Amino acid sequence: MKRFLFFLTVIALTAAVYGQNQLPEHRFATGSWSIRGERLFQDDARAPLAKVNIRSDQSGPMIWEFNARYESGAEDGHGGFGLHVFGDSAFGGAAWGAGQSWLLWLNYDENPLNRNIQRGLSGQIYRSYSNSWMDLVASYDLNEYAQYLTDEILADPVSFRITVNGDTGEVRVYDPTDLSSFYSLQISGKLPVKGSWTALRTNGMKVSFGEGL
Repeated sequence: MKRFLFFLTVIALTAAVYGQNQLPEHRFATGSWSIRGERLFQDDARAPLAKVNIRSDQSGPMIWEFNARYESGAEDGHGGFGLHVFGDSAFGGAAWGAGQSWLLWLNYDENPLNRNIQRGLSGQIYRSYSNSWMDLVASYDLNEYAQYLTDEILADPVSFRITVNGDTGEVRVYDPTDLSSFYSLQISGKLPVKGSWTALRTNGMKVSFGEGL
């Protein structure tokens, strides 16, 4: 299986292994992004469409492994983050969608406006058709994990492993509390899917990210 370690593309500390000239192109778009020490930070809690675009050729089976740490901003009862995969373009301004791509999203919302999104902790798959047009494909209730949303647990990074097979459309999101188990999801539409950009984004909160599990 082709291995794509998402945050090796942006965190400079990996230069000793990969070399600066091998880091793929990345473009900070909306929000307040910076690399400090070993982590990538998004520091604007008010930014609803914060995003960084990362050049990455994607096809077939892909793996994203990273960790995320909540910094602040969800005190108002809302916040989320996720990544666009198999993107065809990189738009530098504020936008709801991200060209032709698929968005995998982790959401916390105590009062969601969309009746198809569960109250509390949930996960979504969106299909993006353009920078202004996205459709909600599926929403999953994750409130069984809400017990982990404590100050003590959120002070440490949470590990994520996500695999997406561009040939079959299968998505596997591994359980952060038990990486031996996973949720199997499906993206629809014409297959196979390929892309040249990944976009990491946040909504309404500060988050920092690190490489690996």
